[in-house]
Order: sequence, then structure tokens, then C-alpha cells
Amino acid sequence: MQTDFLVIGSGIAGLTYALKVAQACPGKQVTVLTKTQSDETNTKYAQGGIAGVMDAEQDSFDKHIEDTLIAGDGLCNEAIVEIVVKEGVERIHDIINWGARFDKDPDGDYKLGKEGGHSEYRILHHKDVTGKEMERALLSAIAAQKNIQVINHCYVLDIITQHHLGYLVTKSTPDIECYGVYVLNLQNNKIEKILCSVTLLATGGNGQVYRSTTNPAIATGDGVAMVYRAKGRIENMEFIQFHPTALYEPGVRGQSFLITEAVRGDGGILRNHYGDAFMERYDERKDLAPRDIVARAIDNEMKINGTEYVYLDCRHFSREKFVEHFPNIYDKCLSIGIDITQHMIPVAPAAHYSCGGIKTDEWGRTSITNLYAAGECASTGLHGANRLASNSLLEAMVFAHRAFVHSVELVNTEAGNAQKLVPDWKADGTNAPKEMILITQSVKELKLLMSDYVGIVRNNERLHRAMKRLDLLFAETEDLYRKTVVSPQLCELRNMITVAYLIVKSAEFRHESRGLHYNTDFPAKSSMIQNIVL
Repeated sequence: MQTDFLVIGSGIAGLTYALKVAQACPGKQVTVLTKTQSDETNTKYAQGGIAGVMDAEQDSFDKHIEDTLIAGDGLCNEAIVEIVVKEGVERIHDIINWGARFDKDPDGDYKLGKEGGHSEYRILHHKDVTGKEMERALLSAIAAQKNIQVINHCYVLDIITQHHLGYLVTKSTPDIECYGVYVLNLQNNKIEKILCSVTLLATGGNGQVYRSTTNPAIATGDGVAMVYRAKGRIENMEFIQFHPTALYEPGVRGQSFLITEAVRGDGGILRNHYGDAFMERYDERKDLAPRDIVARAIDNEMKINGTEYVYLDCRHFSREKFVEHFPNIYDKCLSIGIDITQHMIPVAPAAHYSCGGIKTDEWGRTSITNLYAAGECASTGLHGANRLASNSLLEAMVFAHRAFVHSVELVNTEAGNAQKLVPDWKADGTNAPKEMILITQSVKELKLLMSDYVGIVRNNERLHRAMKRLDLLFAETEDLYRKTVVSPQLCELRNMITVAYLIVKSAEFRHESRGLHYNTDFPAKSSMIQNIVL
């Protein structure tokens, strides 16, 4: 199969890019691949909202820039921060024009929320399902565009480069090129190749490497792992953001239900098991401190008191106000016997967002020619050591637009005659796996070691132990990969092991505590350490 624009992932970054290039190039074919259904993405589960300077009288670009830089703890690229903040408002208007409905007050003005780390009210939201509403609008616009083909249940295995043509490709190769991808078509169980002029990776996050995460099951770091195998540049993987307030449900593992930060923005108070409002002991901003500070504070309270959770107190809210703003959270809590007007909500931190990823420039270009990245899989320089709440959807739209602007200039040129020489996927001599337990047990081990050794608080010994166990998991899994036919489960395990390795290796290189990376052996910051590129 050949296409002009290939988009891997159907979250806000992938769909924004696909829609823009399809509208700008009506004679070109745009193909969107997703490994499950097109609406199953990290975007779908984004509750809080999208940040933007929508009230110029009370807010300003300078304030939003300063809040982002403070949260990023000295590692943000200031030029990128300025680009995202200043261009972001126009991108918000784009999605409004595509039909996204953000909440308004009776006068018709947008209701603006406030979240941790923000100095002003600037968060646009659609109740507590903002991401789902934005995705709905995009999918509706995509469906009306005749030159966009969305292929569901199509698992991308690898990026095709000169390596697949028989050439030696290393990290030092200056002109690595992307010709397309190999995919496992789950509808016919065949491995196919898709060749293209331009590829955008919008594969989302990697929260599934942890035992408890707000991310859906698809968030296995596929894009980051594929680029690393293709010898592309990856950076800052040690900065994994743990959302402070995921709903604690005994015995529940995997995807945790998110209690959006907007609840604290509206006045929710964190309390320990003694009923004390503890955040005032950790930061003057109390419950609205940046996420890294709040997550560490909760982690410390849990360890001091020997508990698995703390409480989020919303008992002082009016039921009507809570139901109007957070209907999804209200229904979820009620379904497990929690009436928010009578009971406090048990919460605990969960892996939420990767601030590092595929290194890109200001146009979304990766270190591999003809390959772009946007959204959570990319490391643009916006977030630095810690993402400011509700900046992620904004970043995804800004860089999807910028990748569109840059890549439409390339699509009219040939991607190279080497495309025609790309061989079919070789699977000779492999057999069906005899026992799925070899895969599922390795996944459990991976999640356990990452949660116990590479969580909110780390030290050198934990990181060393994590790497030793990852080495063993890697060797076992690569042996299984060589001997058996590929499957999504096996490929996701390989990708998760690669991502875990990158997180641990980056954490080992950073001999300081900064932002989301807190190492008790290096409690102080060092101005000598900047971005860690692998």
C-alpha cells in the first residue's frame, strides 16, 4: 500500500494533523492507522481541559509562559514555550470551529478553570470529559473528509529505513530516512508494508509500564520504542509525571480512574487519614502546587502513615455544582458507594504522562528525515522537567499544525526510489507461541519493578536493581521474539521493555533531583545537567 501522508495514532495530535493536511491537499491521500478503535486514545481520557490565554483582561501570554517555565524547573526550551503559548489560542479556535463545545456561563462567555501551577483561570473544559469532546469533534470532521482513510486494528511493528534495505544504520548515521512502516493487519493477521512520503507519529504515552496508571491499555510507548530501534533520538525519559489524584479502588490494577485536577481547582482539599489538610506543610500554593510537588507530598504522607491512599475532601461542595462540572466523576464515585457530599474520595498517585520522548524541533521534525512526531510521544522542549496541567492538549494541537505546515512542502517530492526496493517482512522459521503465560507474566514483572524501583521517589540502588531485572526480561523476550510469530501482545511487551530501559537509563544519568525525577542520593539540583539524549 502507498499513501502520501501516513499518520500513526488517532488522538488529538494525529487527527488534527490528518485533517489539516487533507484539507490543504485535497488531491493527496491521508491514511490514519490505529491499533484498536479510532476513539481509543489517551485524548479520550483527558478530563481537565486545555490551557489558553482566553481572557486578555485578567490573563496574559507572559503569565502563562512564566507558569510553564516554573513548572518545568529550569529545563523548558523558552523559545518553544513562547511558540506554544502564543500560537495555542489560534489552535483552540481551530477546534472550536470544528465543533468542539466548551462550557460557557449564562452570558455566553467561556467558563475558565484553574489548576495546579496556574496563576490565572485559563482552562477551557467540557464538564469532566474535555478530551472526549475534542476527539468527538475531530472524528466528525475527519469523517466528512473524502481523502482521509482510517484503518482500525492495524498494529505498527517498525519504521522502515535504510536498515531494511541492507545498509548499516547507527546513531551516527547523519541521513536516516523513513520510507513508511511494517504493520500487522489484525483483520487478516498478515504483515504488510505501507510506503509513504511523510509519516507522523502520534502514538501517545507509555503509562502501561507502571502497575497503576491513568492511561488506557494502548499506552505502551510504541512510537518511542520504534524510533529508538530505528536509531532516532530520544530525550528526557526520566521525567514521568504521576497524577496526584487517581481514584483508589482496592485490588484494581492497570488503568485507574482519574480525578481531574480541576476538582482541586474548584476547592477540593487533600487530607491524610487523620483528617489533616497536609499540603500547607509542603508548599505555599497548597493543593494547587505543581503536580510533582503534590504527588511527592501524597507519597510521603502515605509512607509516614503506612497507608495506600489519602483523601480528597469535596464534602463542602454543593451537589448541584459538582454534578454540573464533574458528572463523570460523580457517577463513578457513586457507583462504588462514595457520595461526595458525605464521604471523602480515596486517591493515590498514578503514572500519567511522559514529559520526554522522541526529540523534535520547532516544526515537529525528528532526527529521521520525513518522520515527524507530535503529542505525548514527542519531546518538544515545552514541558522540561514537569508538565504544567492542561498544557498537553495545547502542545499536541500546536505541533500537529506546525508539522502540517512543514510537511506539505515535502509531499510533492518523491520519497526516493529506494521505496520500491523495500522487502517484505521476513517471518521464516517462526512458530506460534506455545504459552501466552511467557508474555503475560513478563508484563506483570515489568510493571512491578518499574512501580517499586522507578516511581515517584528513586535512588541509585533501586535504579541499579531495575536495570538488572530489565536486562533479564529483555534477553528472554528477544529470544521469544526470534522464535515465534509476531503478535500485538509480544510486540507491546518488547516496546514496554525498551521504554522502561530508556526511563531507567535516563534516570541513572541524571545525578540530581529536578522536577519529576527525585533521587534521594542526589537531592540537590545541578545547573550543569541539561537534557539527556539517548
